Amino acid sequence: MAKAKESMTAVERRAEELDTIAAVLPIDRRDELAQLLTDHDVETLRHLVNQGMGDNTLRALTSDLAYLEAWGMAATGKSLPWPAPEALLLKFVAQHLWDPEKRAVDPDHGMPATVDENLRSQGLLKSVGPHAPATVRRRLANWSTLTKWRGFDGSFASPALKSAIRLAIRAAPRQRLRKSAKAVTSDVLAKLLATCATDSLRDVRDRAILMVAFASGGRRRSEIAGLRLEQLTVEAPIEVPDGPPLPSLAIHLGRTKTTTGEQDDIVYLTGRPVEALTAWMVAAKIENGSVFRAIGRWGTVSRRAIDPQSVNAIIKQRVEMAGMEPGEFSAHGLRSGYLTEAANRGIPLPEAMEQSRHRSVQQASSYYNSATRRSGRAARLL
Repeated sequence: MAKAKESMTAVERRAEELDTIAAVLPIDRRDELAQLLTDHDVETLRHLVNQGMGDNTLRALTSDLAYLEAWGMAATGKSLPWPAPEALLLKFVAQHLWDPEKRAVDPDHGMPATVDENLRSQGLLKSVGPHAPATVRRRLANWSTLTKWRGFDGSFASPALKSAIRLAIRAAPRQRLRKSAKAVTSDVLAKLLATCATDSLRDVRDRAILMVAFASGGRRRSEIAGLRLEQLTVEAPIEVPDGPPLPSLAIHLGRTKTTTGEQDDIVYLTGRPVEALTAWMVAAKIENGSVFRAIGRWGTVSRRAIDPQSVNAIIKQRVEMAGMEPGEFSAHGLRSGYLTEAANRGIPLPEAMEQSRHRSVQQASSYYNSATRRSGRAARLL
């Protein structure tokens, strides 16, 4: 009885502490979070608030942390250990990415029934099948972030974990979803750029990322994240009538997803994207190595490149800041948006493909078809 009373006091104390950061947390879930989170969890969240972590990022971290703690308790009978051992990470993958066909003949495959029932009773598990790979990856990424904030190194980059995720996804294929529900065309891009209006390092960097990714033909997020100064070549300015020459830059992509052998793809930037990229490199004092880098909480520019997922996160953050729905856009929206915009402006498909570096006419033309079919002659036969 005394132990139960002491436990309730701890829960009430956590609830009160959560009140102090209610401005950025879903306070309607305060009591639920107080039950799920540990004292150390709450202290970590308070620390992140004091460090100025973005509200939306903190909400996502809190939601995933609550789920992870609930799953850990249901699956192991204990709160999450910090750092989590590799075996626990592999267990998490195995219980969330499973093959429905194998589950039909092997009840022990996937998430155990007791764990499933526990999470459903708390309203934390609603899907009837395996989780979406993106959801699992996001929760692992947030788990990794929280581990680092606690001062630990985790096993999130281990080959065994990466292999387990890859094999699990391959074994249980899901219906492929569109990479980006909506294309980032020039009107959408203008709204995103409007959120990068200051001279802060983040605004200068994100403005350069958006403009370079779009204007270079809708580069893939991996190509943007991996861009290095050695890939850039200054070209002769482009002469234009009734105006000053426009700066020009070549990007040597090297071997890409659609090249073969030693082929070196090259795309060109002209005008404003070059100016935006130059402004970022000057502000960040980038003289060699990776072009687009992480920015620390104290405004320091990392020596390491941003990862591809960060490019996607930047797009979604800017979409939300522009008052649009983040779930409708992704980094791939810049790629589809470039070709859609080219179609809208009447640029011939072969010319647009020279910049986008699409090898498949069928794939590239699908964006043109989407842009022109509604207003084309085929829709006006009567």
